[in-house]
Amino acid sequence: MKKILLTLTVAVAFHNVSAQEITLDKIYSGYYRGKGIAGIASMKNGENYLVIEPTGIAKYSYKTSQKEGNIVDGKFESYEFSDDESKILLLKESQPIYRHSFLGNFDVKDLKSGKTISLNDGKTVQEPRFSPDATKVAFIAENNLFYQDLSSGKITQITSDGKKNSIINGLADWVYEEEFGHARQYEWTKNSDAIVFVKSDESQVPEIYIPIYGKTLYPAEMRYKYPKAGEKNAIVSAQLYRIDSGKTTPINLSSFKNYYIPNVIQTAQPDEIVLITSERIQNASDILKVNTKTGAVQKLFTETDDKWIDTDSPTLEFLEDDSFLWASERDGNRHLYWYDKEGKLKKQVTKGNWEVTDYYGFNPKSKEIYVQTTEKGSINKVVSKVNIENGKSQLISNADGNNSANFSKNYSYFIETSSTAAKPYTYVLKDGNGKTVKELQNNNEQLQKLKADHFADKEFLTIPNAAGDQMNAWIMKPKNFDPNKKYPLFMYQYSGPGSQQVANSWDQGNALWFNHLVQKGYIVACVDGRGTGYKGAKFKKVTYMNMGKYEIEDQITAAKWFGNQSYIDKTRIGMFGWSYGGYMTSLAMTKGADVFKAGIAVAPVTNWRYYDSVYTERFMRTPQENADGYDKNSPTEYANLLKGKFLLIHGTADDNVHFQNSMEFSEALIQNKKQFEFMAYPDKNHGIYGGQTRPQLYQKMTDFILNNL
Repeated sequence: MKKILLTLTVAVAFHNVSAQEITLDKIYSGYYRGKGIAGIASMKNGENYLVIEPTGIAKYSYKTSQKEGNIVDGKFESYEFSDDESKILLLKESQPIYRHSFLGNFDVKDLKSGKTISLNDGKTVQEPRFSPDATKVAFIAENNLFYQDLSSGKITQITSDGKKNSIINGLADWVYEEEFGHARQYEWTKNSDAIVFVKSDESQVPEIYIPIYGKTLYPAEMRYKYPKAGEKNAIVSAQLYRIDSGKTTPINLSSFKNYYIPNVIQTAQPDEIVLITSERIQNASDILKVNTKTGAVQKLFTETDDKWIDTDSPTLEFLEDDSFLWASERDGNRHLYWYDKEGKLKKQVTKGNWEVTDYYGFNPKSKEIYVQTTEKGSINKVVSKVNIENGKSQLISNADGNNSANFSKNYSYFIETSSTAAKPYTYVLKDGNGKTVKELQNNNEQLQKLKADHFADKEFLTIPNAAGDQMNAWIMKPKNFDPNKKYPLFMYQYSGPGSQQVANSWDQGNALWFNHLVQKGYIVACVDGRGTGYKGAKFKKVTYMNMGKYEIEDQITAAKWFGNQSYIDKTRIGMFGWSYGGYMTSLAMTKGADVFKAGIAVAPVTNWRYYDSVYTERFMRTPQENADGYDKNSPTEYANLLKGKFLLIHGTADDNVHFQNSMEFSEALIQNKKQFEFMAYPDKNHGIYGGQTRPQLYQKMTDFILNNL
């Protein structure tokens, strides 16, 4: 009660606030929660689509948009069809592990016979996947790879050496999952007679241990392998398992780049699998075709870059003739290139001063690919179709905002999910040329509630930096904004390589909190400086080997630019950021101490030596090669410069950015006799949530801002 009264008292000091306002209580009660459509997927016939509803997996008609009943009744978290749609894999319940991995209880239902069987006798598994002929499901349990015959129910164990914190078969270790973006590390061949998987030996990887306090007399301990920058990574190998012989043989990659094997990919042809591999320095990737009958390996081509390749998000799509599409930044923007089946370049498919941000598929009848791009400006994402032979392009989505698509299998229809910074998500059924068939779901009720409570729209602008770039930015102003008045400025950013916070899209995250602050009399702004994405490779990769240097220079430049505007009080500029954004806020409060009065750093990296190998070395190489790059951009090196009010926040069980980061920074501040506030969240991970955690966290941050900015 005392905190609430304090907040209201301070708020009145700024201006009289209407009874209708965006409050933390409303935000966390779900009052403004929007509606979505979950699990959209086209059926093979191209005439129907499925969604997840409370009563089951529902089937709808594209032509009429009417529901035709449930494919399966019940409550499910997700589903996946077999290729022939004779069977469906149903996730009943799950237990999260890390960012992408989870343990799940799965059923397989035969849609013809109606028979349902539990996968792995009802015990939890990870990453199940149908064989293409729908007769088997492969899965992982306790770091070993298995498959289950769906007719007999017989379970065959493929590997037996899996062991926690030692050997992993077909599954990503912590760093692969976090930085390459997926947990599954195996794939069936198209003819279902073999599986290629990655075996990871992480026995020599250094182990991190985290105390888990709970309510026990003695804390428990969480231990897992976490390779920090410059340390040993798991030793990986590619393995070939043949269903007919039941034997596993190693695939010889000694003639190719083989330090990392991020991707195992099914092609359009039987008896082959493609691997994407790289060395520890992630500036080149081999694309390798494996003959799964003989084990022979053919290099299709090598993608190179003078800085780095985004090994976490490759686009590699095989067409029916086994030619393939590949995304590359080689011309300065991310575009698609078409190769023949032997790896010879046929042509560049997309061109322009914009980027391909997603690939949806290829229609062999019309020879068109379907892509999401930034061709209508770097803060927008739109959907187009492009003829692969003549390059002719047609925009089929809205021309502004953030637009994505779920296509029917025959590309005659798609469901467009769209939003702008001022309009929540809308789901619209369209035909293949972009003509609206029917609006399926909007969030007008959500928007009406927000507008009634004086929701502040973002205004987009650009701000120059020292290098002559125009940085994308947005600003939120109070409803009764007076250009002759001086307002305190609260800046938010993330700033990590290839990221984007300044986008013309609905913000389901911090936007409501920012509105709460705006109604307390603050101006809130965000700037994407050098290193962020969707403005070309040069802008993104200028930070190579020096993460933090140019990013903080640009944030300081932006703060000074705002400070020179007539309506900003340059003596009251603050900053907030989480993770990489927390790292930037820590630098802002030290290297930018003369500019920033207050800052909140949540779960920050404070020295890149403490962060994982794959991410950090992609942009920095190893500490052994680039010691200055690591140390000269660490906020711990500038702890003596802190002047303003600083709030440091971290979860003690953060498996991603370890609590160690904030402890190290705290010690540096203490030894420099600097006063600051610190909040530790017991047993909370990088997201810091659960129970009343988020409401308490955001109330604490709000109070800090009101009292110090």
